[in-house]
Amino acid sequence: MQKEVKESNKLIAERVPPGDKWELVIDKETLIEGLVPTLTTYMRKTKFKGHYRLEPLKGKLYAIETEEIDIPEPIQEKFDLYGEF
Repeated sequence: MQKEVKESNKLIAERVPPGDKWELVIDKETLIEGLVPTLTTYMRKTKFKGHYRLEPLKGKLYAIETEEIDIPEPIQEKFDLYGEF
């Protein structure tokens, strides 16, 4: 059976202007100064170890979540005409 990896972007933080302050989606109470401390805080709170995506012009930071999906084998068509049934 073949497998396919499906990726989805989960919003984890948004930039709060001015400057490089970030607010985690899971903790709207605290502003974090800097991107690296923001990632560190998110990783400590969620234990997520994976890939991230930054959209700097939109001020958004995403965690890239992956999921393996099983792709079933196609069922081979049989024809009465040829005696395959």
